[in-house]
Amino acid sequence: QVQLVDSGGGLVQAGGSLRLSCAASGRISYPIGWFRQAPGKAREFVARITWNSGITVYADSVKGRFTISRDNAMNTMYLEMNNLKPEDTAVYHCASEGPTGGYEYWGQGTQVTVSS
Repeated sequence: QVQLVDSGGGLVQAGGSLRLSCAASGRISYPIGWFRQAPGKAREFVARITWNSGITVYADSVKGRFTISRDNAMNTMYLEMNNLKPEDTAVYHCASEGPTGGYEYWGQGTQVTVSS
């Protein structure tokens, strides 16, 4: 069983930066990533990383601005967000895949608000 606690959101001006953290309890054996959901919109994939190999995948909307990483010793994943835009405003959730191949474990979410 994996439990995820995400944090690090806040209010920032456009062009600013934030770093989100996702602390995991339990062994991470599958890809883990970030999703976001803005009010009135569907949940959107942001980025993911394969825990052991470190291979990363990004949504086109964040490529070149966001960086996903993990610290194996701390069992924590990060999302470094630079050059933030108002359209990045959303609740961000970390999530881990499970044995079924889908994202089974979710963090509670952290609010990111970017003002123009």
